[in-house]
Amino acid sequence: MRSKYKQRVDLYQYMVYIIFALVLIFFALWLGPSFFSGSNLLNITRQTAMVSVMAVAMTFVIACGQIDLSIGAVVALSALLSAWVLEKSDNLFLALLLALLVGTAVGTINGLLITFLKIPAFLATLGMMSIIRGSAMWLTATKAIAIRNDTFNYIFGMGTVAGIPIVLIWTLIALALGHVALKHLAYGKKVLAIGGNQSSALYSGIRVKQIKVIVFAVMGFASAFAGIIYAARMKTARYTYGDGDEMNVIAAVVLGGTSMAGGSGNIIGSVVGSLLLGVINNGLIIGGLDTSQQQVVRGAIIILAVALSTFRTKER
Repeated sequence: MRSKYKQRVDLYQYMVYIIFALVLIFFALWLGPSFFSGSNLLNITRQTAMVSVMAVAMTFVIACGQIDLSIGAVVALSALLSAWVLEKSDNLFLALLLALLVGTAVGTINGLLITFLKIPAFLATLGMMSIIRGSAMWLTATKAIAIRNDTFNYIFGMGTVAGIPIVLIWTLIALALGHVALKHLAYGKKVLAIGGNQSSALYSGIRVKQIKVIVFAVMGFASAFAGIIYAARMKTARYTYGDGDEMNVIAAVVLGGTSMAGGSGNIIGSVVGSLLLGVINNGLIIGGLDTSQQQVVRGAIIILAVALSTFRTKER
């Protein structure tokens, strides 16, 4: 009985890889070899870099039994702040520092609202999403800000090293740091313990409130960094950046094997989940589907992700 249970759980852990392989086979049959051209595959990694970076941080949030809906708004605000500083002073260091500090501050505030004021994470971050999105619109009167700093655009946008997109390198760095932190550091073990059973974690001496605040602060930092990548790739900043990304990130994390109930996490799976969403979006565009049809497919993917998480939680 126990062996059958372990086999079922292992199947759910590898589900994202199975789905990824099936999707690749489907597009290979439908679109032919052009879909697997080097330029198109590299383009997918560029398109998914922002979601991948945020998915790494969101894995900790969901593994801790929480949720963050404000990340898309933080993306927009950080992109605009970095562009605004570059427009006014052309100071690359100051632009990065301000964007990352503001993103981290927003995440910290989220954590404080949830831990000390006892506001449910869904409601706290939903309210913060509205505040930050409105602030992004207010900051520039809904106007776009062009970015003319070539160094910024190269390092965080369309630059390459030995033919490899720099944004892919940023993704791999985030993946490596997240995987080590979750699997090999005490911090990751504490996050999983809190998500698994908060009361037990508290009685075992884990500083639950402190860990939760750190988890949300890191999420804010990652969202701000994603905003920087958005701005550099597009060479401009808009208040619409990141709109809807919270759903894509959550879907990627859950598809990757992290349970919505908390207590488990898979960094590599989360990044593969984001790549899966990117492959599907890219394939649907090449296949000629319009925006409304793409929305239908994305909605179906989110339902699939939640269903897989629910089944896995029941098995556990």
